Amino acid sequence: MNPKILIIGACGQIGTELTQKLRKLYGTENVIASDIRKLNTDVVNSGPFEVVNALDFNQIEHLVEVHKITDIYLMAALLSATAEKNPAFAWDLNMNSLFHVLNLAKANKIKKIFWPSSIAVFGPTTPKENTPQYTVMEPSTVYGISKQAGERWCEYYHNIYGVDVRSIRYPGLISWSTPPGGGTTDYAVDIFYKAIADKKYECFLSSETKMPMMYMDDAIEATINIMKAPAEKIKIHSSYNLAAISFTPTEIAAEIKKHIPEFTISYNPDFRQKIADSWPASIDDSSAREDWDWNHTFDLESMTKDMLEHLGNKK
Repeated sequence: MNPKILIIGACGQIGTELTQKLRKLYGTENVIASDIRKLNTDVVNSGPFEVVNALDFNQIEHLVEVHKITDIYLMAALLSATAEKNPAFAWDLNMNSLFHVLNLAKANKIKKIFWPSSIAVFGPTTPKENTPQYTVMEPSTVYGISKQAGERWCEYYHNIYGVDVRSIRYPGLISWSTPPGGGTTDYAVDIFYKAIADKKYECFLSSETKMPMMYMDDAIEATINIMKAPAEKIKIHSSYNLAAISFTPTEIAAEIKKHIPEFTISYNPDFRQKIADSWPASIDDSSAREDWDWNHTFDLESMTKDMLEHLGNKK
């Protein structure tokens, strides 16, 4: 039996590619995409789509009942840089949308939840290199605070009500299919667009700011794999560390220059520098690798090549 899936926030950076992959895997008719507005995009046009407000419990419950949903992927969130500009709304969206789906699972209306966390749960007091699964977590951003609180609620609902909720702490995600979405790590997406269009890029982080990153293909693979894993393999019910590659703006610029020799980069750090400085430089994700066989495919070299090829074809 294929699951019947509802993706909330399907038009976002992750949701876009996740929807397409899940439709290929389980059949278009079994994957209901939803977002707060209906845009003229592949996600909307390639299969079932519903307009839904992630803050409206009744709307979500109605979709679950109408479409006989078994699994929800809750991808709606306000990201780090955007959340700093509107803290109250970020907290409201990031927390209450999670409560809605947790309560649906508690009431046995759905079987399984995927909810993404982030490296933003860590803070300035967290060990920066090889950040452990269990460590000091004192996030200093609105986004990080909401994700850390969300992790605690996920674990609580699992322990107290038996809810099957699965989560991974995404590092910075790099994708060619959707433009940057307001995250601090999004320089690593924007740099490719500017390299092709302008042959130059002004980075809003300093040259040696090292952060954990991942190519979107790997992130989607991890998301689907953790949901496919047998319940007994999921031993962490807050959120799993996830890692692939860590690099600095200098290193990614050097990799791009191998393909576009005339490319140049300059640096003008803004408020996002403080956010980046509070996050880890590299992540220990051995729990994910041991528990449900996580493994990444793309390194900096192969990711750069793939990004430039896809964006070059989009022009």
